[in-house]
Amino acid sequence: MSAITVPARREGYAPYLGHRTWYRVVGDLDAERPPLVVLHGGPGCTHDYLDAFADLAQGGRAVIHYDQLGNGRSTHLREAPSGFWTVPLFLDELDNLVRHLGIAARYDVLGQSWGGMLAAEHAVLRPAGLNALVIVSSPSSFPLWVAEAKRLRRDLPADVQRALDLHEQRGDYDHPDYLAATEVFYRRHVCRLAVWPEEVRRTFAAVESDPTVYRTMNGPTEFHVIGSLRAWSIEERLERIAVPTLVMSGRHDEATPACVAAYAERIPGARWVLMERSAHMCHVEEREGTMETVAGFLAEHD
Repeated sequence: MSAITVPARREGYAPYLGHRTWYRVVGDLDAERPPLVVLHGGPGCTHDYLDAFADLAQGGRAVIHYDQLGNGRSTHLREAPSGFWTVPLFLDELDNLVRHLGIAARYDVLGQSWGGMLAAEHAVLRPAGLNALVIVSSPSSFPLWVAEAKRLRRDLPADVQRALDLHEQRGDYDHPDYLAATEVFYRRHVCRLAVWPEEVRRTFAAVESDPTVYRTMNGPTEFHVIGSLRAWSIEERLERIAVPTLVMSGRHDEATPACVAAYAERIPGARWVLMERSAHMCHVEEREGTMETVAGFLAEHD
């Protein structure tokens, strides 16, 4: 029996606007297959909960995770004005990282949740080196996301709904009753595993430790969006995406089929895969199936 080769790992920082973007490369950037850049959600989460996608490096492909500015191991800017945190900022940071790593000539991008929104924003600009795109559990419109969240909330127990409504009216997002009610929603529509993986818990702890970006751009919770992205939509621009695209979402996802449909319907040639036993985190809820699906898609376009 041949031994399993463990891909090499290295970490570093890309200088950006006088700050630092932390990244990790698993595998060889000089491998024949295009490297995969993984974009985390939030805005304001960290790379940790997406660690599973490093599995794809077993197939001879470098996988790059990074923490977006303001998060995780990258520079934190708690005192930055709210107007600092914008979509163009994070697009420019992504471009900077790709150049820093020397992969601008050919690379793939996978984005999950907000990361998929950012990936789509990147793709509509038609960067010359973008080879393939994977969008996982991402809304194409935040107004639609909010409408669907309200619909999902109506299916929660009445006492949970009352707690959410009461504390949102008061703006008391750290009240224990509000946090408990929020967890009920998350257990249904974010991650349905009985025990959340340690890397998922690390990301939630990181957001709690520094919620600057998350609360500025999104809001206090996944379903109470009052931040600067509340009116964001990319639906009318999706036809500009010109690379092979895979769209994935979960049957129980907070990114409901209505939220995701525009990606599948408006990106030319896009393929949509629905993971039947997953909510918002198919990469941990159905890890093996998710990796097989993504690996197969990327291999078609290597």
